[in-house]
Amino acid sequence: MNEFVRPIAEWCAAGIELFGLAIIILFAAASLIMGANLLIKGHAKEETFKKVRQMLGHGILLGLEFLVAADIIHTVAVELTFESVGVLALVVIIRTFLSFTLDLELTGRWPWQKPSDNANKPQ
Repeated sequence: MNEFVRPIAEWCAAGIELFGLAIIILFAAASLIMGANLLIKGHAKEETFKKVRQMLGHGILLGLEFLVAADIIHTVAVELTFESVGVLALVVIIRTFLSFTLDLELTGRWPWQKPSDNANKPQ
């Protein structure tokens, strides 16, 4: 059974990892294009910077989720050893810390805090 599952899990993990990387790259390119477009249309630099940064941050967060999923699949289905589980734990801790800090940067609050009333008002 393991001989059958291992190659499938490796391909799935690699595919999900590539998808996560593609998301980050596409969001980076799209945010740069959007920023250039906003600057050409005459929007304020501060407003443009904030929008580009938010779009890029959301792309990084989404990409990180896929990268964590790929690491979990690879560790659990392909290479289940104490060492690989320890490395997975460190990677998940680091990526979770990055996700929390990026979310704090983008929203101005921790993920477990309720949004303020000002966040729900249209701009």
